[in-house]
Amino acid sequence: MLLPAVHSVARWVLAGVVLAALLLGGSGASLAQAPIEAAPAAPAAPVIGLGQPLPAEEIARYAITVFPDGRNLPPGRGSVEQGARLYAMHCAACHGAKGIEGPAARLAGTDGFIAWSDPLRPLRVRKYPLQVLSVGAMWPHATTVFDYVRRGMPLHAPKSLTDDEVYAITAHLLHLNGLVPASAVMDPQSLPRVVMPGRGRTVSAWPMDR
Repeated sequence: MLLPAVHSVARWVLAGVVLAALLLGGSGASLAQAPIEAAPAAPAAPVIGLGQPLPAEEIARYAITVFPDGRNLPPGRGSVEQGARLYAMHCAACHGAKGIEGPAARLAGTDGFIAWSDPLRPLRVRKYPLQVLSVGAMWPHATTVFDYVRRGMPLHAPKSLTDDEVYAITAHLLHLNGLVPASAVMDPQSLPRVVMPGRGRTVSAWPMDR
């Protein structure tokens, strides 16, 4: 009487095993056949949409930096004599007739608080501390004088001077410091050759060879 019952249980067990095998096999097949999804693409860089390309002639209007070795000096020339007249018109009111009186920064003479050639200097330096630093003593390159005058002077009308006028004023300032004779003429060739006393006290951030 027990044998038919055992057979019945065995059939149910066998049927369960077969069903499980079918289910597992079908699941594996479906997994094997499922397509592999690609990794999401990186988002595109945002486009701001501001500004526009500038033509070379427009860039040239602003690329006016003059390097210590004279690169980018514009064409032109100016003499010490011409510079003296221009200095009286545009510069003397702030820097003094001889470049030492102020109240703006001192342009001629030595650096420091005391100068034997200027016994009243301590009084002026006390009132105007900028006068401790002079162009002749502290500025390392004559070309930088040209660059600064062309960019920022005169104070009330920067960039109003022509290149010839800037060369002339630069020549006059160099003469005030005893660095060039009264007959000197500054141009793109002669200006970089002027050796400034301040060069030996500084370290240049500009590459001299390109």
